[in-house]
Amino acid sequence: MSSMTDEKINIGVKEFVCSIIPAGPVNIVFAANEHGLVGCGAIDVAALASFGYAAARIRPPEGQTSIATAEYLLRGNIKEANAPAEEKGVRVGMTGEEALAVLG
Repeated sequence: MSSMTDEKINIGVKEFVCSIIPAGPVNIVFAANEHGLVGCGAIDVAALASFGYAAARIRPPEGQTSIATAEYLLRGNIKEANAPAEEKGVRVGMTGEEALAVLG
């Protein structure tokens, strides 16, 4: 089984760590910093809201069945955002890159 990998993503002057965790036939993928997180469908944004942490889940880009890479995370569209993320300006339909830009 492959192991977890991390890579840095820079959105403007903001830096996020994108983690990719192999989980059987899929990857659990999310990009986070101290201000918020954008992740695949496995991320529980409601649970993170209970800690006041901004989080949003993303839908895979067209033609893909899952968020498998950092590139897919940036190109996909937000399908759900918790209240702390919405307060920072994250909206359903934004790309992952756009959401990270307002979270950072």
